[in-house]
Amino acid sequence: MNINILTDFEVEQFCRIVDASDKIVICCHQNPDGDALGSSLGMAEYLRTMGKEPLVVVPDAFPDFLQWMPGTERVVRYDKYKERVDAVLAEADLVMCLDFNTPGRTDKMADALVASPASKILIDHHLDPDIDVEMKISQPEASSTCELVFRLIWQIGDFESVTRKCAVPLYCGMMTDTGGFTYNSTRPEIFFIISQLLTKGINKDKIYRNVYNNYSEWRMRLMGHVLYNRLVVMPEQHASYFILTRRDLKKFHYVKGDAEGLVNMPLQIKGMRLSISLREDTERDNLVWVSLRSVDDFPCNRMAERYFNGGGHLNASGGRLTCTIEEAEKRVREAICNFRP
Repeated sequence: MNINILTDFEVEQFCRIVDASDKIVICCHQNPDGDALGSSLGMAEYLRTMGKEPLVVVPDAFPDFLQWMPGTERVVRYDKYKERVDAVLAEADLVMCLDFNTPGRTDKMADALVASPASKILIDHHLDPDIDVEMKISQPEASSTCELVFRLIWQIGDFESVTRKCAVPLYCGMMTDTGGFTYNSTRPEIFFIISQLLTKGINKDKIYRNVYNNYSEWRMRLMGHVLYNRLVVMPEQHASYFILTRRDLKKFHYVKGDAEGLVNMPLQIKGMRLSISLREDTERDNLVWVSLRSVDDFPCNRMAERYFNGGGHLNASGGRLTCTIEEAEKRVREAICNFRP
């Protein structure tokens, strides 16, 4: 099976840039998820096998259920160590931009990232990359950025040097960005990659439990609240949505990651094609985070672009609204009733 994604020239270009770089920074998007963190940790571990000492930087906190991944203890948060990261970016030889398509997705780190004189390599699977880089590896059809990192390592011919510490986060990122391989994961290449990662001694069942069976009691109570009190089903449109207000989040002792996956649950209702969640930001007024999930050929990414200042993939997308939660709910109902692909 051919899983190569680059030309021979691009492989040589990647190796040349990395070989010439001593000070390497790896960064990902704001609110890091399993794919953002997994691809960053996996790439960092791979580079260590090459004798490099990369620094992984994230814009802000990542969920507690990802803290178990090997290498998280070395990750530096920009929101906590801004001056240190600014200095590192200013002195870097190479910055690897993983799992984001525009500098804005790194939030407050964007200015320092853009200003860095380092060479930059983008590895991402989101649509319409818009960032000034020396090398761009952009594959929107890929399941995840972790898939692309694996395929890059494989094509270079370095899979034999991949360690378990590299394989675990790569598998985790692929798993989480496909909802446990329930969407955007029908290509046979994905399962070939999984089979190869298993040869590194990873325990895929334990990885699943670490992510999906690692929530707090309050997360479970929040889930019950959403399904019983907040879920709005619109059967004629084969769609549903729910809102989470700041008051809801405070009542259920919300911490980052507690809302992860809730948007998928309404799709278990017979006939549902679309599920949308609205979550009021816990700190900034008039900011509402939007998550969309769909099944089959319903393009929730187009809906996200048209109505929610966002985008993403066919069946998994996101966005944000700068308005009250009440206005956001009106926007969702408008989108559900009027959207035509």
